[in-house]
Amino acid sequence: MSDRRPEDCRDMPELRALIDTLDAELVAQLALRARCIDRAVQIKRGVGLPARIPARVEDVVTKVRARAEVEGLDPDLVEALWRRLIEWSIAREERTLGGSDDHTP
Repeated sequence: MSDRRPEDCRDMPELRALIDTLDAELVAQLALRARCIDRAVQIKRGVGLPARIPARVEDVVTKVRARAEVEGLDPDLVEALWRRLIEWSIAREERTLGGSDDHTP
């Protein structure tokens, strides 16, 4: 990840370049997360787990809210973003696994 900080930027072009770099890094991290979801499908299929595991969803949300607070970011915003990301991930898994059982492991 970029080691530059906003306060290091002297003008708008530098700040915009930093933002562009961060955006590219965020997209790369989201792509990595999507590949993790694809691997989760393989593992879940092998052990008979459903795509949606409600306890895991809430665990992820709790962790990102806590991280947002540490980082000085609005936890409600982060939760909303992550719930959308989680729903997208579950839908991605369900397309391969089929069904939407609400079983827990």
